[in-house]
Amino acid sequence: MLTKFETKSNRVKGLSFHSKRPWILASLHSGVIQLWDYRMGTLIDRFDEHDGPVRGVHFHKSQPLFVSGGDDYKIKVWNYKTHRCLFTLLGHLDYIRTVQFHDEYPWIVSASDDQTIRIWNWQSRTCISVLTGHNHYVMCASFHPKEDLIVSASLDQTVRVWDIGALRKKTVSPADDILRLSQMNTDLFGGVDAVVKYVLEGHDRGVNWASFHPNLPLIVSGADDRQVKLWRMNDSKAWEVDTLRGHMNNVSCVMFHAKQDIIVSNSEDKSIRIWDATKRTAIQTFRREHDRFWILSAHSEMNLLAAGHDSGMIVFKLERERPAFSVVGDCLYYVKDRFLRFYEFSNQKDNQVVPIRRPGSVSLNQGPRTLSFSPTENAVIICSDADGGTYELYIVPKDNSGRTDVVQDAKKGGGGSAVFVARNRFAVLDKSTNLAVVKNLNNEIVKKSPLPIVTDAIFYAGTGNLLCRAEDKVVIFDLQQRLILGELQVPAVKYIVWSSDMETIALLSKHVIVIASKKLVHRCTLHETIRVKSGAWDENGVFIYTTLNHIKYCLPNGDNGIIRTLDVPIYLTKVSGNSVFCLDRDGKNRIITIDATEYIFKLALLRKNFDHVMSMIKNSQLCGQAVIAYLQQKGFPEVALHFVKDERTRFNLALESGNIQIAVASAKEIDEKDHWYRLGIEALRQGNTGIVEYAYQRTKNFERLSFLYLVTGNKEKLSKMLRIAEMKNDVMGQFHNAMYLGDIQERVKILEKTGHLHLAFITASTHGLIETAERLAAELGDDIPAIPKEKTRSLLLPPVPLLNGGDWPLLRVMRGIFEGGLDIANKSGYDDVEEEVSGADWGDEDLDIVDVERVIQNGDADAEVDDVEATEENGGWDLEDLELPAEVVSPVATSNSRASVFVAPTQGMSVSQIWTQKSSLAGEHAAAGNFDTALRLLNRQLGINNFTPLKPIFLELYTGSHTYLPAFTAAPVISVAVEKGWTESTSPNVRSPPSLVFKFSQLDEKLKAAYRATTEGKFPEALRLFLNILHIIPIIVVDSRREVDEVKELIEIAKEYVLGLKIEVKRKEIKDDVIRQQELAAYFTNCKLQKVHTRLVLTSAMTICFKGGNYATATHFARMLLESSPTDAQAKKARQVLQACGDRKDAHQLNYDYRNPFMVCGATFVPIYRGQKDVSCPYCGARFIPTIQGKLCTVCEIAVVGADASGLLCSSTQLR
Repeated sequence: MLTKFETKSNRVKGLSFHSKRPWILASLHSGVIQLWDYRMGTLIDRFDEHDGPVRGVHFHKSQPLFVSGGDDYKIKVWNYKTHRCLFTLLGHLDYIRTVQFHDEYPWIVSASDDQTIRIWNWQSRTCISVLTGHNHYVMCASFHPKEDLIVSASLDQTVRVWDIGALRKKTVSPADDILRLSQMNTDLFGGVDAVVKYVLEGHDRGVNWASFHPNLPLIVSGADDRQVKLWRMNDSKAWEVDTLRGHMNNVSCVMFHAKQDIIVSNSEDKSIRIWDATKRTAIQTFRREHDRFWILSAHSEMNLLAAGHDSGMIVFKLERERPAFSVVGDCLYYVKDRFLRFYEFSNQKDNQVVPIRRPGSVSLNQGPRTLSFSPTENAVIICSDADGGTYELYIVPKDNSGRTDVVQDAKKGGGGSAVFVARNRFAVLDKSTNLAVVKNLNNEIVKKSPLPIVTDAIFYAGTGNLLCRAEDKVVIFDLQQRLILGELQVPAVKYIVWSSDMETIALLSKHVIVIASKKLVHRCTLHETIRVKSGAWDENGVFIYTTLNHIKYCLPNGDNGIIRTLDVPIYLTKVSGNSVFCLDRDGKNRIITIDATEYIFKLALLRKNFDHVMSMIKNSQLCGQAVIAYLQQKGFPEVALHFVKDERTRFNLALESGNIQIAVASAKEIDEKDHWYRLGIEALRQGNTGIVEYAYQRTKNFERLSFLYLVTGNKEKLSKMLRIAEMKNDVMGQFHNAMYLGDIQERVKILEKTGHLHLAFITASTHGLIETAERLAAELGDDIPAIPKEKTRSLLLPPVPLLNGGDWPLLRVMRGIFEGGLDIANKSGYDDVEEEVSGADWGDEDLDIVDVERVIQNGDADAEVDDVEATEENGGWDLEDLELPAEVVSPVATSNSRASVFVAPTQGMSVSQIWTQKSSLAGEHAAAGNFDTALRLLNRQLGINNFTPLKPIFLELYTGSHTYLPAFTAAPVISVAVEKGWTESTSPNVRSPPSLVFKFSQLDEKLKAAYRATTEGKFPEALRLFLNILHIIPIIVVDSRREVDEVKELIEIAKEYVLGLKIEVKRKEIKDDVIRQQELAAYFTNCKLQKVHTRLVLTSAMTICFKGGNYATATHFARMLLESSPTDAQAKKARQVLQACGDRKDAHQLNYDYRNPFMVCGATFVPIYRGQKDVSCPYCGARFIPTIQGKLCTVCEIAVVGADASGLLCSSTQLR
């Protein structure tokens, strides 16, 4: 049995597969109906309108409907698209056992404990026939898949077959008078629409289930007499063929398998049994430990079964459907229908080559599992699971046309798996001795090689090499030299696929694909939510793979995407251009055409093959948000620009690629304040002050404009800004502009005008404006503020600008590969926009600072403007005459001409980035400042989820791995990475790893300090120190394997002390519970501590137990103390306790048994004895009771208990 999906729920009483979608309905004893996606393993919906258990449920074959029947006597028809019940059919007078839609007619058949079977028309929502005759509960009723028959089973010990031919005729021609007359009698006498054809008697107890064979005139039934009976019928009679015995309790459900000649039954004896329908013998039995089975369901199209039991359901297959195959060059060898077949990809010829032997045993899953082919010798090894693992060696005739139906006398042998390792040598895995046995084509042993790891499967890895698979890793092993050539940690590998040049390998697990080099150097890992089925390499080095419902691609850097969806799973054999060759589950060769444009485009970008990218952009239909997002993510926003017509997206991409021209054009189209603001920020970053000024003008951001003029030293425009602020009556704006200009008289005037006479007086006095100061003093009278004499004054003057006006100087660089080509390619599309941006059109926007119409719109300025214009002496405010200087009348990005659009030189890679790319060590990522990837690494390697305690450590690590050089006053500080072992002679092109402030030797000092605090009894201080050690270790980097072992040893030491100290701190908090105090003291003695501390802990536990009256336990601790080389005082005390206790027993029962080895739960502080279930912290290794699974570890305080983690990685030597 191959379990595909399993649920935990209330008892499942009814099941139904959807015919097209990967869905299954489960009706529960609790009254809920669940709709599951068994492929994704997710609950899609739940329906809970029934009152009481729902025993029957069934999907309609073609409509979005399902029907359910329950113990509330109701049949409900639901629409799963609208998530609601459409209507309820009432008529049954007792529990409804089963319901089923007819495949062709609008009928539902239902069986009930009211001893009747009813047929309903779900379109007219009426009962069209009542089948009476059973004299006990009717347990099930179902339509025949092809004929006008119904089979029913009842607790009256009979199975009945009903003929509903008359009902069908009536449905086809309802106007017939005789039929209309019979319809009137239906309610009185049960009608003649359905008549009993056969009554099958033979069971000794009530019959629970009966079902038709899909094609043959057979019926199978199961009953409370624990028997499964097989019946045959013809036109006139039905009779019992055989009885299948084996179940130990009531048979709940039984059915024929749709595609194989077998019968499947399940029972309240907690088992599912598989029977050979021809030989009528038991093939296999699957048992559950605690759950009785109630229901079976089979998929109408696929080889899937489902069974409902007391605590949920399982969806399963009886046999693997993947054909065994091997691809060699242009040929495919595969097994189908007990024949080895040969398929040529070039001409698509398919030939039968040799027949293969049928397995002798009758159990399932005995067919060919793997196939290995030697092209030079034309030899094939076929492995299967028969008899615990066997192989068969066949020699293929040279001319495939001379096929024969005579089975070759194949050379056989036992072994888990067998593969060719040379032209005429093959290796067989002997699991019992963990040997690779090398044999020749005569099946004679040539040599035996012990394998380096406990291997459960072997694969071909080049001539003379084997890829050995263990549960969590793979190694490549050289059989000749007996050397490990490569090793890689990877989840249980199911299949491997080598590239055609044998340079790259794809390792396929259930949900993971790992791409590695031929030496198993890791390149990338892909995680899929649904099962990975197969894969093949295309000629470009892209890995194409299939899941249950998609064909996908994986680029060499790990980027992946969907090529197309699949209706049914397929197994890839070869990828050639746009054609994918594959085998389906029936062993048929299929060719699927795919569109490879997307992944070829991404591959060209990845390989920097820009000419190819250019031609693809010009000629293909590549488009969509996914491509744009990918280009953006990979640092090609300028390419993405040429795919986009939406102005907002163009604006964002233009900003990202630094293309100010297009950004301005898009901003003008959008004309929103936020976009102008962002344009201003980017233009300022590029030092393009003309566009910054333009953007600020468009948003009327006068404060920013003033500041821009200050930093560029444009005093003329600052004066204009001062007058604008005055016109707007913006006092603060006036004051700021006066300050930026260094105009003292204007500042005094503004302060005086606003009534701040004291401030005006101080400003005038400080700056030597004596006349103004005297005038203000006269106005203030006696209220003159005192100016401190002892203070040193400094004048508040604006700073001198670094660059006085104009744009920043830009480098002249080569045009980017895409600039010219794409401009030409898209000339027609974007010409208008670019002409508008690059021409002198900005003059139309009038870049004068003060545009009357725009400024006046700003609130209440109208009155002031009128006053200003009315006064003759203010004629200087004629705003139309305020022309800008010639050099900034038309601000453009760099120059007027399209041909001189330049891109900035590519920025070099920072040392921090190199550290991140070259390392998989969390400490080095943190030192590089890439905290995000450091946290992800720690989560993956150690299951760490609480990063709060690590924050200060990360910051210290980052700042300690960098030094900072001040350049000059106005420029930012330059950060310089500090490399490990750097010298003046070091090449600038070779980068060493970071120099880390936390070293392993420092932890030694911390450990000694923690030991000292423990000895002195400063438990909180000791606990803090040990926890600090545990928090620093994840980011420690060491140089050798020996130091790696020392780090792991230190984790163990710190964990034991933290656990023990937390137990002791907890004990001291408990004052009133004497028994718990003794238990905690006893648990502390179980921690592995230094001898000096062990003696102290034993002394403490002995004293506490002695005082608490637990003399036997105290005696035990005293003896342990005497065995641990105690001091004289400790030994004396122990002997006194032994003497005082004698043979006295414990006064209290403690949860402590020193005879039975145990570990202490780090959260609840209770013992976990040997044999009891527990979970552990993936980082510190502390053990916990199972209920703590998924919670934060209370010992190290950073990792999640029971989380999946690959293990501590603290040295580059672990990666080699």
